[in-house]
Amino acid sequence: MEDVLIVGAGPVGLMLACELGLAGIRPIVLEKRPEPGDLPKANGLGGQIIDLLDHRGLLERFSAGSPFSGRAPGFPFGSVPLRFAGLDDIPLRLLMIQQPRLERLLTERAAELGVEIRRGQEVVSLAQDENGVTLGIEPQGGGRREVRARYVVGCDGGRSRLRELAGVGFPGTTDDEVLRLGHFAADVHLFESPQVSGLQPGWNQMPTGRVLLTSLQQGVVIAGVREKGTYSDGPVKLEEFRAAVRRVVGEDLPLGEPIWLSSTVSQARLAERYREGRVFLAGDAAHLFPAGGSALNVGMTDAANLAWKLAAGLRGRGPEWLLDTYESERRPVAERAMIQTRAQAALDRAEGADGEALRALLTEVFAYEQAARHLAAMLQGSDTRYARYGPDSGLGREAGQGPDSGQGPDTGQGSEGGGHSLVGRFVPDLALADGRRVAELMRRARPVLLDLGGGGTVPDDCADWIDVVRARAEDPPAGTLLIRPDGYVAWAGTDGLARAAEEWFGRASSHA
Repeated sequence: MEDVLIVGAGPVGLMLACELGLAGIRPIVLEKRPEPGDLPKANGLGGQIIDLLDHRGLLERFSAGSPFSGRAPGFPFGSVPLRFAGLDDIPLRLLMIQQPRLERLLTERAAELGVEIRRGQEVVSLAQDENGVTLGIEPQGGGRREVRARYVVGCDGGRSRLRELAGVGFPGTTDDEVLRLGHFAADVHLFESPQVSGLQPGWNQMPTGRVLLTSLQQGVVIAGVREKGTYSDGPVKLEEFRAAVRRVVGEDLPLGEPIWLSSTVSQARLAERYREGRVFLAGDAAHLFPAGGSALNVGMTDAANLAWKLAAGLRGRGPEWLLDTYESERRPVAERAMIQTRAQAALDRAEGADGEALRALLTEVFAYEQAARHLAAMLQGSDTRYARYGPDSGLGREAGQGPDSGQGPDTGQGSEGGGHSLVGRFVPDLALADGRRVAELMRRARPVLLDLGGGGTVPDDCADWIDVVRARAEDPPAGTLLIRPDGYVAWAGTDGLARAAEEWFGRASSHA
């Protein structure tokens, strides 16, 4: 029996495979497509996933050759621009990388960690019992067979076959507008052309729809057209795309030869649950957002959250309830992302004088520093604060609803280390006196006890799987930090660590 089967070799499935590989688990990835995809469904990453790539020592590798990597100078919040000029400590980070390159680099990393990827493997059936899950597989060449594992994770996208087989509902809404999107080899300076003299880079509102014009690399123009209509699955023909442009803009645009064309319709959906027995859902299989900028960030950080918990359970280092915290932590994060992506979609759809007035007013509001910081933190995901958990702490408490909102979770008041401001938050990248950064301590995806002068120690039965680092830092936030593999602070203080290790990581097998 295998330990973990991952269905789907997109960015989320590959990220999960890499995280499990670092933890010493060798998952098998099953992918329906016979070859890696070549469509740039996404053009970049934004948010906390970039910090996590930094933790794993992958950021330099992934950003090589990127048109942009760093703190965001701004962000298109729907059709209203956010500008962060002069705000040096804005948390939102961006990395321009097209999805095919992202998948290729993650595939290379997975191979380095001993992960096996089996392509052309379609999942057609699922059965599970108290000991494991059996998947029926139909390889592309025929010859149905079965494969069995202790756990299965569906990372197979919004139309997840695994989610359907597991019987998990996916309620939500579907937009009534169709988006046709294309990349074009442009041999002209598009915005100098007379046909587009009245259009601005980005989305342009028209009486019958919207048109997108932008460029992320020399010689390539990204064009999109949104209009009300009926969505039909299948390839988009060039004449179909041009006809949509004429209907919305009123004339043809000099877009050049198409590199690829696609169409889609926005959806807002959230899985009824993230776990069904030994089956888990992550990424688009668990949530679809109606506007861009959050899907990969939320999905790939789903993977990081789930991976260490699966590894802990498989190694006998996690209590039975630990895997339940995957849903209690990550589903509220998706709910939070749904709020801001729905708001973006609503701004995009607002039409006429009312829409113009709304966008004009929000442009003024977003210019205020506090509003800009709040939205940047929301987009980054840094406003997430996980609840303290344990057998006596009440699973299912929701993640915090934003910084300083007064609606945060139980953070363990009355428990050693639980009430510190960093507990439940993503660890800040402190610069240590010896020249290292906290990010460099997280390369192995193991729990880290960072002793900044608090005299921290770990229980003897945890010493072989929790890294202890003793260092100094200017203005340390606490005497000792216990950092989870996914970068969140499990505990902070000077004593009470044995209880924290038990609650947040589980004891070693002799004490499980």
